[in-house]
Formats: sequence, C-alpha cells, structure tokens
Amino acid sequence: MNQKTCALLAAFTIILMPAITQAADSPKYKADVPQGLMTPDKVQTEFLGELEFFDGMPSDATVKKTMDFIDLSRAVDAFLNGMPATSIYAMLEGMKQAGAEPGDLVLWENLYDARSLLLTPQTTTPYGFAEINVKAEPAIVEVPAGALVGAVDNAFFRHVTDLGVTGPNHGKGGKYLFVGPDYKGEAPDGYRVIRTPTYRNWMFLRAIVKDGDLEASTEGLKTQFRIYPLSQLENPPKGKVALASGAKINTIHANDVSYYDELNAVVQYEPADAFNPELVGLFASIGIKKGKAFAPDERMQKILIDGAAIANATARSITFRPRTSSVYFYPGERQWYSPFAGGSAEFMNNGELVLDDRIMFHYYATGITPAMAKPVVGTGSAYELGVHDSQGRYLDGGKTYKVTLPSPIPAKDFWSFMVYDGQTRSVLETDQKTGGLDSNNPSVTANDDGSFTMWFGPKAPRGHEGNWIQTMHGKSYNVLLRLYGPLQPWFDKSWIPGDFELVE
Repeated sequence: MNQKTCALLAAFTIILMPAITQAADSPKYKADVPQGLMTPDKVQTEFLGELEFFDGMPSDATVKKTMDFIDLSRAVDAFLNGMPATSIYAMLEGMKQAGAEPGDLVLWENLYDARSLLLTPQTTTPYGFAEINVKAEPAIVEVPAGALVGAVDNAFFRHVTDLGVTGPNHGKGGKYLFVGPDYKGEAPDGYRVIRTPTYRNWMFLRAIVKDGDLEASTEGLKTQFRIYPLSQLENPPKGKVALASGAKINTIHANDVSYYDELNAVVQYEPADAFNPELVGLFASIGIKKGKAFAPDERMQKILIDGAAIANATARSITFRPRTSSVYFYPGERQWYSPFAGGSAEFMNNGELVLDDRIMFHYYATGITPAMAKPVVGTGSAYELGVHDSQGRYLDGGKTYKVTLPSPIPAKDFWSFMVYDGQTRSVLETDQKTGGLDSNNPSVTANDDGSFTMWFGPKAPRGHEGNWIQTMHGKSYNVLLRLYGPLQPWFDKSWIPGDFELVE
C-alpha cells in the first residue's frame, strides 16, 4: 500500500469514527422521553439556589440542601398539624398548676381574668374543666342538671360528645361511662356509654348565669359533679374541686422549639394508632416516634428551632391575615371572620380537610363542638373574630375605635365582646378585670334607636364609660363578638355588625 493510499484510508477512518461510535452508543430500544421527565444537570430554584446533578444523580451538595429542606418543611408541618394535640396537652398540664389531678374539676367560680393564660376564654360566665383519663380503666362522669353548656374533646382535639343543654341528655344531667380503646369488659346498666380513641380527654363546661346569681350557677358543679374510676362504682368518692379564679397558670402550648417536646409527650402517652397514620409518620420523620427517645442531634436541633419559628409565623399569618374569602362572614363588606365560617367542627368541605381553617382555630381558640361550629337557631353560640379596623389595619391598643351593633341584635340569650392579647391569644392584660363586656352588664346601654355602640381604647370616652373596653398602648389585640342563642337574622346575614371604626 503506497503512502497516498494510506493517507486516504486514515482520513476516511477519522471521518467514520464519530458515526461508528455514535451508532455503538445508541440503544437499540429507545423511548420517546418527554422533556419534562428529564432532570437537567443544573436546576435553579428560588429557595435552595442551584441544584446540581450528573445525569439525574444529585451531587452531595444537592443532597444536603434537599434533606435539610425536607426536614425543615416536615418540622413546620409537624408544628402546624400537631397543634390539636399540643393544645389539649398544654390544657391538661396547665390544669395541674391549679392543683388539680385527673378527675378533679377546675372551676373559675368567680369568673376568669387575665391572670390565667387560656385561649379565648369568656370572662363573664364561669368555666369548669376536667381531665377524663381512661388509660387504666373506664371513667364515670356524673353531670348535674341545670344550665350548663360544654363538651368533651379527645387528645387530638376531636369532638367526643356534648354535655349540658346541647348534650344527649339536654341539660337534665346524667351519668356517662367513658370507655377507652383498650377496654374489653362490660358496661353497667344505666350509663350512657361514650367511647374515645385516646386515653386523655378534656371536658369543658360553661355555667349560664341567670339573674346575675353567680353562686347559684356553679352550685351544681361544686356539689354534684364528679369523675371516678369504674372500679369505684359501688362506693363512689366525692367530687374534688380546684378553685382557679385568680390563679396564675398557663394552658397554652409553646411557640418555640420546646413545642416538639410537648408533641412527643402526647405521642408517647397515647396509643400508637390513636392518630392518623400519615400524621404519625410525619411526626416520626422528625424523630418523634412512640417507644423511642426523642433525641435530635445538633443538626436536627437547629432545624427544629427554625421549624418552630417558621411555623409560629405561619400560624400567625393564617390566623391574623386570612388569605381565603371563605372564612369571612361578609366578604367585601366587613372585616369579621371565623375558622368556623364553613360550619364544620371537623373543618371539612366536600371531602377536603381545610388545613388553614384547622390551623387557625387551634392556634387561636379552644373547645371543639358542633354546637359552636354550626349552631341551630336559638341554641349554641356564634363567633365572629375582629382583628382589623374598617380599612384593614391591625387594631392598635393605643388608639380608640367604636363598633355599632344594629338593632335588634339577633341573640336570644345575650351577646358579648371579649378582647384578647395579640401575643398570647388570652385575655388582654389591663386594669379591667373582665377584659370585655356583655349585654347582661347593667353598665351597657343602648342608643336611642336600640342599637349598641361599644368603644375600645386606652381611655374611656366621655359619656360612654359604661360601653367602654380598655386596651393598652403598645399592644396589639383582637376581639371576639359572641352571640349566645343566635337568631335567624344572623344565619341569613340580614343582620351585619359594624366594623371597627377608628375615632380620630
């Protein structure tokens, strides 16, 4: 082969090599892969920055970023979706600070005030709380007849039963047997059997005061109410009452990283299958798993600190700046809203669990019962939350506002305004013990046309002292308007309360 021929052959080989190599590397069996299925080698994101891959395999840096992100997002979700459990836990633990044990009645016999920390209490009617614990055995609860309203919620704040006038005995009193998930025995005759999937349960009762007789309204609770184990059926003990008026106790869950310790305490105490498996899996993904020590390492501890901070900010955003019109009673007309605007005590809407509504309720309030979420005309209670003035601005404790309720106010029993601290969601600390006013108060007077104008500010406006509720300079606050025994004009929205109007 001469030199010229060798040169031509070499050139031809060079020309063919890419084609031959390409043919050799091309799979015989190929799919039409959509572009959206592929992962580029570099992906730019707003939250995590650049993510790097080798043919779909994440780099070490990308693995770290994404694992930190998923752990953080799950920590936030665990906080937001675990609030029903931690809220009940904090309530039950806080009752111990009043000297109560499970089965004892904690009674605010001389009404509630800002010295006790509790989510959105009503200070113009007496409250009674108790823990019904069925871990060891069923518990018997004897409820006196009379003007009482209340319910029992389980350890995940799900409604178990109503008590009092909205309960199955319609205010006639009665004996209930609360049975836990593990009990296999028989129930004695003559008791209304109530089954609960959790060991710890919270009972709340509100005594309705008639003719201003506070002592008479709580007499039945003091002398006839009692909770005791089934094993003491033949020789029941006397009821124990822990008087809590004026007590400095806290019943509100934490907003910092210690929140996760509260959640862990619930998971460790309750049955493994007490909660939704997906929720249990969420808790386990951040280290909260039944039967295991909750011991986050240094990396996870930092993530949990951030998780609590972000979740707290998120809960406050959802609660105090709702982004969905469905929670507003009068969209585009008034600022009043409620997480119960949909009328479901389970926050359900056509098969959807409305997550933001549940978060809003449990961050802001306490006490789940259908009678509160979806009252019937003339019974139960209706709630409207005011956080903003007529221009959509947060209420400022250093300024003066007025709110007018048109006549006639559709409340068969009475109506009230309560003022709550923007920080604690409990009663705003002021020089007024009540932290609010209701229509039973003799100082509250109507306008000439039968409407009522209420005033909110740091100082009483001249001539309106009886209709004034005090606020504080430098403090945010929010207000609950309650209608007890709401009437049809509230339901059909032919009656609309006025907004908070800034008084210049």
